[in-house]
Amino acid sequence: MGELTFEYVQNANLVSPRAWAAAAVLALAVSGCGSGTTSEPVPVQKTVWDHFTIDVGGHPASLQIAVLPAEQQRGLMQRGDLGKDEGMLFVDDSPRKQNFWMHDTPEALDIGFLGPDGMIAEIYPLLPYDERTVSSHGDQLQYALEMRQGWFAANGVRPGARVDLKAVAAAIKARGLDPSKFGLE
Repeated sequence: MGELTFEYVQNANLVSPRAWAAAAVLALAVSGCGSGTTSEPVPVQKTVWDHFTIDVGGHPASLQIAVLPAEQQRGLMQRGDLGKDEGMLFVDDSPRKQNFWMHDTPEALDIGFLGPDGMIAEIYPLLPYDERTVSSHGDQLQYALEMRQGWFAANGVRPGARVDLKAVAAAIKARGLDPSKFGLE
């Protein structure tokens, strides 16, 4: 029977694998030089699902900001998971009469209608799944704030209390939208 022999064959490549790896890393590092770009992270645009801490009548609330028509139409439908101080602020581009209903909304809510100055003018209870429209009496209201039922009373927030519109403007800006289109700076 024949004898098995093993020969050590040296790598035929002129450059070792380590040298290739080092050259690749160097090429990547150099390729970004002189491009004029910075390495600072790009801020992630917020959405209707993000929460913003906004002062409501002297009490911090964790609010989602509904600005776009589809967001406003969906509102808090199919949501039964609001936390103690969570809610949704609906922002219109100009004052008008406000109309809301509770279609497909399982959680009892209270709604506050606000003027363009951020002052709460009216507060009403909203019942789960109630498809009757709840309308504001005033016709110069620009915002609607939905909170868990009882939140306004529990926090002593009544008509005349204000919502921090500077924080609302900052939230809208964080959403990638122009606050001035909603009368905010």
